Amino acid sequence: RRDRHCPALLPGEVRPDRGARRRAEVVALGERLADPRGQVVAVGAQQPGSQAGDLLRQGTLDEPRPVAAWIRALPHSTKIVVAGNSDWCFVRERAAALRELGDGVVYLEDSAAAVAGLRFWGSPWQPEYNALAFNLPRGAPLAEKWALVPDGTGGLVTPGPPPGFGDRALSRSCGCDDLLVAVRRVRPALHLFGHVHGDGGFFRDGRIAFANATTWAGERRATGLDVDPATRGVTAISVPPPERSR
Repeated sequence: RRDRHCPALLPGEVRPDRGARRRAEVVALGERLADPRGQVVAVGAQQPGSQAGDLLRQGTLDEPRPVAAWIRALPHSTKIVVAGNSDWCFVRERAAALRELGDGVVYLEDSAAAVAGLRFWGSPWQPEYNALAFNLPRGAPLAEKWALVPDGTGGLVTPGPPPGFGDRALSRSCGCDDLLVAVRRVRPALHLFGHVHGDGGFFRDGRIAFANATTWAGERRATGLDVDPATRGVTAISVPPPERSR
């Protein structure tokens, strides 16, 4: 589906040869979905996707419903959503916010969902910054959250990055050290995140693939990845440049 406010959500330019094996095409986005220019990530059996944080603009309870309607209209069989530091209603009025999302959207908060042969784990936490939603101090409080990520996780979705992978902001690394510890313990095939708007891209650490899928209110296009659950191999299909594109 194409939308004048959400250009090029699907990576359609390149379709890898899937052969006989079941594969998953992941379309990933992040940030500011409530903004009319924003984009969402969905995950589905044939074309998976994932939203990595900041669904909303102000985090008020009137924002989830139109965003969720847009997500549900996407052609993916499963849509996975993880909250971020703008999404206050999922902290203050969680039950009501989840009702606004409605059916057809999988919301992960320190929880898992099995999609296309991979087990995805989503967690909304990030290092403390400006006292925003789902913030925790670095060190033990965040390490306790990352310790919940179970072995066998194939896809990890968080709002923010680990250090060294799409985490440069104002020439400084802002990734979470304890998140990287958890990633290297679990060794997922794919770690999706956003949050750092100027450092989007696709990265590798051995067999672990990382994608900063920031879209920053539609100024950067969606990230398209091909995942083979059998081999846990991840191939970049469509990765926009790291700087914001208009």
